[in-house]
Amino acid sequence: MALKVELKPGERFILGTCVITNDNQRTRLYIEGNAPILREKDILTPETADTPAKRIYLAVQMMYLMGEDESRRNIYFELINDILRAAPSTYPYIDRINNEILTGSLYKALREAKALITYEEELLTHAQLGGAGLRQDGPADGEPA
Repeated sequence: MALKVELKPGERFILGTCVITNDNQRTRLYIEGNAPILREKDILTPETADTPAKRIYLAVQMMYLMGEDESRRNIYFELINDILRAAPSTYPYIDRINNEILTGSLYKALREAKALITYEEELLTHAQLGGAGLRQDGPADGEPA
């Protein structure tokens, strides 16, 4: 079954290691095969990865798009060790990302990394507000990321 991708005018996406930019009208593509695909809204760059959780997302994104190699894994492990030391409450999120990576489900690992970014935003908001009402246990099973 083909993956259907609908693009707005000027929207970009990554297919494998290629960046594809849509022209000036809506387009519908049907993609068959197993190449990694990321829509523009899901792409982070080194410039936009400006928090620890976003850097973890970027590391997983690079593994997803370019394959897992030792240097990418080492960067990923350094980043998760740093965030766990700074914010131990991120452990459930890191555990879910790790589980998806270990099973080879890197796209699902990206979704879990996106949930980590959301949690990091909550941490920062609560820190600014004095810490009231912070969720300590991570997302519940089945809770949307």
